[in-house]
Amino acid sequence: MKLSIIGASRGIGRKVVTEALERGHKVTAMARSMETATTHHENLTTLSGDATNATDVAAAIDGADAVILTLGLPRDASVLKPTTLFSDATRTLIAAMETNGMKRLLTVTGFGAGDSAEKLSTPERLIQKALLGRAYADKDLQEQLIRDSALDWTIVRPGILTDNRKSNAYKVLVEKETWRNGLINRADVADFLVTAAEQASHIHQTPALQR
Repeated sequence: MKLSIIGASRGIGRKVVTEALERGHKVTAMARSMETATTHHENLTTLSGDATNATDVAAAIDGADAVILTLGLPRDASVLKPTTLFSDATRTLIAAMETNGMKRLLTVTGFGAGDSAEKLSTPERLIQKALLGRAYADKDLQEQLIRDSALDWTIVRPGILTDNRKSNAYKVLVEKETWRNGLINRADVADFLVTAAEQASHIHQTPALQR
């Protein structure tokens, strides 16, 4: 497959790049700071670009079989300030995909976004609101934009992220009554995203990922 990964320079995005290349896919990886990327591979194309810029996004997704959006807040961003990064980038990406007749979108938000907020305990809800409330308010909007689109979307909601090795033993919780917050390796999230892209699975679903 040809996969486009937006938000590819660190965190889950970087793990997705590694996972996709290991499986033999061709990858276009875009982020603001891709010029600092240390991964080099014959199947990897890196682009430095802005996920909210229509021209940059169109270049990043050109010819892709699937697009994987793994944005995080910039390192210098304050979690206490309002953000529109997630919703702005998603609007730009949906428009670009629809213009080019592309359908398959996989997006990472987080446990506590959208209707998964109902499954947070009271302490979890208070902590998330205090530390990440403004970011998650924009993730809520991001999810709604995706749901309202005509794309074949999957919204992935990992729990608390760790940097342990890929376990191949994580849980994919699809049904709402099974959702719960918990730990998950970034490498396992990447494994799920690439597998779901390959298999065209979990379309119009919002799985929570847990160890």
